[in-house]
Amino acid sequence: MTPVRISDAIRDVAFEPRGELHEALDMYYAEGFVHNSDGRTRDREEFAEMCAGIRDQVVEGEVTVLDELYDGSHYAERHRYRMTLTDGTAVHREMYYFAILAEDGRFQQVYETGFDVD
Repeated sequence: MTPVRISDAIRDVAFEPRGELHEALDMYYAEGFVHNSDGRTRDREEFAEMCAGIRDQVVEGEVTVLDELYDGSHYAERHRYRMTLTDGTAVHREMYYFAILAEDGRFQQVYETGFDVD
């Protein structure tokens, strides 16, 4: 099992997409994936729809990993990202990411929260 990293997923899904969205999602997110963000839960299909919307809006983005930890099938990471949207909006956030990895190393379940930074 080679575990995935959320910073790589963000780059491949939204900031520097090199292929089709479904290919990037399959690389990082297991079947039955569940995404929990700030109290909202999405199944894999809803998560894919969210990612498609983000991908369509991002002109450029970068992610910087601040802390990262693996403990068996548990993963935690803190990062900051900056992105510019098609309407010119600049977004700069710090995120806290907690995940359970599937046996194959992809994300199975995720809990994340974050806040805007200057």
